[in-house]
Amino acid sequence: MHVLLLKEPREGGSGPDPYIKNSQLLYLQELASRGHKATLIPVLSFTFVSLDTLSDKLLSLLLQLFQPERHGGLIFTSPRAVEAVKMCLEDDERTEQWNMDIKDKWNAKSIYVVGKATAALVENLGLVPLGEDTGTADVLSRLILEREDANILPLLFPCGSIKREVLPSALRENGVPLDTLMVYQTAQHPDLEKNLKNHFTQQGVPDSIAFFSPSGVRFCLETVRRLSGEQLVEIKFAAIGPTTAEAMMAEGLSVSCSADKPTAEHLATGIAKALQ
Repeated sequence: MHVLLLKEPREGGSGPDPYIKNSQLLYLQELASRGHKATLIPVLSFTFVSLDTLSDKLLSLLLQLFQPERHGGLIFTSPRAVEAVKMCLEDDERTEQWNMDIKDKWNAKSIYVVGKATAALVENLGLVPLGEDTGTADVLSRLILEREDANILPLLFPCGSIKREVLPSALRENGVPLDTLMVYQTAQHPDLEKNLKNHFTQQGVPDSIAFFSPSGVRFCLETVRRLSGEQLVEIKFAAIGPTTAEAMMAEGLSVSCSADKPTAEHLATGIAKALQ
């Protein structure tokens, strides 16, 4: 059967990242191994902003701006936030400073992450991630609250323009200080509607459609409904996790499966069961 994956772009802001590229292929391979043909259409585009400000924060330990140590740790909930940090370090002088001792000073603190893709990119920066198996910002916030208290310095949280408030709210409600910095903007992929129309025209209505974020639901659903017509009720809708599933149900969709963990294997297993 035919499965449509509505996911983020395959490439980061500075070109294709090997881990992200391989993780995209995993979804196609896992579904193929279960007898299903899958197509991936990118639904989001990203524009990086405020990079100079972020760079100053990351280099503040070395440059001793204002205070020698201004943060109690780092939080990354998406690969794009890590990509923004990577872009800040592309300057040779800054890379040298980072490798000399800045990354070690960050590693003396906690580097919190959501997901294996984010964790792998964090490791590429020379940092040691915590929480890669948490899967969602909600679960990560509980891990942070178990380890931190109100006496720490603010945790630096580079994030996107569209973010859920679950993690910031949970930390602030429990007195854990947070320094939020928007480093990228999320928007609909410019070719999304065209790609969806071409896909439905050439392949027909999919047997299953998987969403990977609430933003993807918001940007895609109207077009999917229009192109599917009366066959919409026959589609088995899948979600990468509970947050996305909630967004789908809020739009009136019947969610046939939600992955137990946000991995290609777990999503493919759920879709395969739903299509039996």
